[in-house]
Amino acid sequence: MNRPRGETCESTSRKLFAASKHVSAARAVLGFDGFVDEIIGVVDKRYADGRFDPVRTIASMGDKIRAAAGESSNYELVIKQRKLGGNGPILANALACLGLHVTYIGSLGYPEPHPVFRDFASKARVISIAEPGHTDALEFDDGKIMLGKNESLNEIHWETILSRVGRDELLGLIDGASLVGMMNWTMIPRMSQIWERMVEEVLPSIGQGRRTLFVDLADPEKRSPEELHAALGLLGRFEERFDVTLGLNLKEALEIMAVLSLPSRSDPEAAIAEEAEAIRQAIGVGCVVIHPRRAAAAAAKDGVAHFAGPFVEQPKISTGAGDHFNAGFCLGRILGLDLTESLCAGVSTSGYYVRTAQSPSLTALAEFVADLPPAE
Repeated sequence: MNRPRGETCESTSRKLFAASKHVSAARAVLGFDGFVDEIIGVVDKRYADGRFDPVRTIASMGDKIRAAAGESSNYELVIKQRKLGGNGPILANALACLGLHVTYIGSLGYPEPHPVFRDFASKARVISIAEPGHTDALEFDDGKIMLGKNESLNEIHWETILSRVGRDELLGLIDGASLVGMMNWTMIPRMSQIWERMVEEVLPSIGQGRRTLFVDLADPEKRSPEELHAALGLLGRFEERFDVTLGLNLKEALEIMAVLSLPSRSDPEAAIAEEAEAIRQAIGVGCVVIHPRRAAAAAAKDGVAHFAGPFVEQPKISTGAGDHFNAGFCLGRILGLDLTESLCAGVSTSGYYVRTAQSPSLTALAEFVADLPPAE
């Protein structure tokens, strides 16, 4: 399914430009997390005039922490940005910027959304069902460390969703959606129960048309292997009414392969296409996509594809990059782009975001794809 990069960029850009005339007719319903994120730099050296050198890498931060063992240490944190957070809100906001008609159900503040979600609420319909969590995102050149305060997510369960959205309203939203997204299984303790109730109560009540269901587990390392295995087993049951896509970064993919007892690879990043297909077949879903920082690959019922991203060494922002990839990839799938073009849309949405710290419009994305930068 792979073809020359320039040819893929040209066809993807052309189709995205064409879709700008009708993308607002596509409806997306997503949930259920929500966080207030503070993007933070860690001070390495502080100077008298207010300047500071940040700790550049996670390894350097680890060295500092290890050196403090048996002693004590103090780290100055500088808030660079306060913004909406959570896999669901970031993905939903990106899709709204791309022009979709988005409804978001989640923990954005109850009874009124937190002010950090005000701009998001101007682009999408939001139905808030609980208080948000809070994340301190320590950002480094080579990644981020997310420190979460998640107690409010314990309030997210099936009964809360029904009571604060309404059963008929929820069914109507899902029935009319092109895309349904459920993010952050890891941090929502009752998400598996929500999935079970959806299979039992929603699937029999919606029409026969196919919809895309996108699922992001969100770093399941902290959950037990037994819980993760059971959750993966639920996803295949949605295939009765949905084309299910499971989105993973490389770390998540390796964790899932271990839980499923799939063979490990000597160079996992070079084998992401094969890993995606192995996971897809093992759990019985329509599509699995894996997106490390430099490329992405997907396996679907109609084949396997790989696409190199426009990786940048010094991003303006990295928190939310994976969610923006997911937004672009989901956009491609519901617009009918082929698998390679969908990967191109995904890496380009992420690439635009990390270079500008802004979510692209559909026109801006199409222009970016047309002249996609090479990886640094």
